[in-house]
Amino acid sequence: MWKYALSIALVIAGVALLFPRGDQAPAPETVTPAAELNMKQTMLNQDVARTDELCRNQCSLELHRIVHDTQTDDKAREALQATQAAHPHMERLVRTKREQTLDQGIAAGTLNEAAAKASRPYMEEAKRQVDAGKTYQSPPFQADGSTYFVLGVPGENGASGIVGAVRQQILAQVADHQKKNLRIEPYPAEGRYKIESVDSQSLQNVQVRHPEDNQGTSHYHTNQVVVKFKQTPSEGDLTRIRQEIGGGHVHKLGYTYVFESPSMEAKQLVGYFGKWNIDYAEPHFLYLTNDIAPVQPPNSAAVITPNDSLYRRYQWNLPQIETEAGWNVSKGSTDVVVAVVDTGVDLNHSDLRDHLISGFNAIQPGARPADDVGHGTHVAGVIGALVNNNLGVAGMSWYNRIMPVKVLDSSGAGSTYAVAQGIIWATDHGAKVINMSLGNYADAQFLHDAIKYAYDRDVVLIAASGNDNTNRPGYPAAYPEVLGVAAVDARKQKAAFSNYGDYIGVTAPGVNIASTYPNNQYAALSGTSMASPHVTALAALIRSVNPKLKNTEVYRIIRGTAMDLGPAGKDPYFGHGLIDVAAALRAAEPKIADKAADTPENGDRQPAWPEWMRRLFRRE
Repeated sequence: MWKYALSIALVIAGVALLFPRGDQAPAPETVTPAAELNMKQTMLNQDVARTDELCRNQCSLELHRIVHDTQTDDKAREALQATQAAHPHMERLVRTKREQTLDQGIAAGTLNEAAAKASRPYMEEAKRQVDAGKTYQSPPFQADGSTYFVLGVPGENGASGIVGAVRQQILAQVADHQKKNLRIEPYPAEGRYKIESVDSQSLQNVQVRHPEDNQGTSHYHTNQVVVKFKQTPSEGDLTRIRQEIGGGHVHKLGYTYVFESPSMEAKQLVGYFGKWNIDYAEPHFLYLTNDIAPVQPPNSAAVITPNDSLYRRYQWNLPQIETEAGWNVSKGSTDVVVAVVDTGVDLNHSDLRDHLISGFNAIQPGARPADDVGHGTHVAGVIGALVNNNLGVAGMSWYNRIMPVKVLDSSGAGSTYAVAQGIIWATDHGAKVINMSLGNYADAQFLHDAIKYAYDRDVVLIAASGNDNTNRPGYPAAYPEVLGVAAVDARKQKAAFSNYGDYIGVTAPGVNIASTYPNNQYAALSGTSMASPHVTALAALIRSVNPKLKNTEVYRIIRGTAMDLGPAGKDPYFGHGLIDVAAALRAAEPKIADKAADTPENGDRQPAWPEWMRRLFRRE
C-alpha cells in the first residue's frame, strides 16, 4: 500500500532511484526486494542530506537578509525577535559586537540546558569568525536527542554580526516521513486504528511484516463497511439496519453510507447488506500518501529564471521539464483554482500563504485544513510557492490559487469517506484541477463515485502512481478519469520506487524535490507524490492559457506534448513520456488549439499543423 492511509488507505507516492535509459525497457521486476529496499534507503539518505543543505542555506540567507537591520540596538532586538518567531527552529539568535562578549549581545530565543552546553564552544567559535569578518557554520552536533548546528554572519561594516543556534528537527521528520512514504518500513502497523491488511483483490488477510508486503496490500477498518443504495433508505430502514447490526455510527455522503458495528466485522457486514437493494457494499479502505546539476533547456535565451534564493542550486526539476520557457506563454491565472487533497497545508508559510484560499478539513470538520505532517505543504509548494520573491523556492505557477483540502490525518492516513468527501467538496467549491498524492491498491467503488462526480463536472484529476515498484494498479491513479503519474530523476531515468503499468499517463520529476515544509522551512522529498503536483501545476497553467478546454482536452495536451522516454511510444514505465511545459502551453493557446482541432484529416494541401497536434485536438 502507498505511504499514508485513508480508510482503505491512499498513500503518498515515494522516492525513486532510476533505471538507465536505453533501447531496452527498464526491468524493475528483476530487482530483488533487498536491492529495492537498499535503493530506497539510499534515496532517503539523499533526501535528508539535501534537506540539511536547504536548512543551512535558508538560515544563512535569513541572517544575511536581516544583518543590516541590526546596526542599532532597537532595530537589532526587533529584527531578531521577528526572525526567531517566524523561524522557531532558529532557537537562539545573538547580535554580537567586537568589543562585547557573547553573553553581552542582544538575543532572541532560548536553548534548553543540554543544547546551551553543547552549542557553547561552537557559538564562541562563530563569534571569533564573525569578529574577523568571516561567515561560519559548525558541523552538526547532538543535544537532548536533537541535531543542531551553529552559524555566524558578519555585518557589512565588520563591527557586528549575528550568531545563531539552529535545531534541525526537520531532519528526523523527513527521515520518518520518507520511511513511510517510500515504504522502507511496514506501514501501517497491524492493529493500528482497528484496521486489517488484506490482498486488495481477494480480501484475504495479509500480515505486513516487511516493506515488500505492502505491494498489492490494502487496509480497511475492521468494523466498518461502505454501502451505496439504489434508492435513499428511509429513517425506518436505517433504524432497522442499526438494530440488526448491533448499533454503531452511520455517516452519509450522497447515496453512500458508512456503517460501523460494535459486534460485526467488515466481511460480515458486507454479507449482511446483500439482502438490501444496493449497488455495492465494500470494506472502508484507508489511503496513504505517495512522496545535481540542473538540466538546461535547449534555448536558454528564451527562458525566465526566477530570483528565489534556493532556486538555482536546488530546483533542477523545473528546467528539466521546460518550465522556464513555458513561463513565456503563461505564468498562470488567479481564476483557475487547484485543490491539494492531502494532509492539509501550512497556512502561515511565508512562501505559500498569499496563494492560498479557503479550504476544507474532512478529518475535523469546522477546523482549518492545517498540515500536521508536512506532505501537503511540500506538494503545494511544487505547484504554487511564490515566485520571484527572493525567498525559498519557486512554484510552477506564479498566480494560480491553491485550495487546501485535508483528508489525511497526523499519521498520513485517511478513510475512503474523507477522501471522497474532500474531492466532492473541492469540486463543489470551484476547483478546476485536483491533485491526489495518495493511493491504495483496492478499487473502491465509493472513491470511484467521487472521482466520477468531479470528472463529470469537468475537473482535471491528477494522482500519484505509488512507490512500491510494482505493476499492480493503484487507485485513484488507475481510474480512467484520472491521469496517473510516475516519477523520474534528474537524468530522466525511472525512479526505482515508482510504480508502473499500462495506466501510467505521463512522468514527472520525483527525486530529491526541494519544496516548502511547515514552519517556514524547506525540505527535499522523493516519491511519485512529488511527481504528481508537477503535472497538476501544468494542468492549471494549461487551463489558465485556455479556460475553454475541457478536462479531456487538457489530458490530451499533456500526453501529446510529453517528451518520449524509454521504449518508443507509450510504455508502462514512462507512459507517454516526461511532461513538457513549454510545448503543452503553446499547444493550448486558443489560436493553435482551435486551428489544430479544425484542421481536416484529408485535403488537397499539406496541413500546416503537425500530425500529433491534429490527433491531439481531434474531437470525437
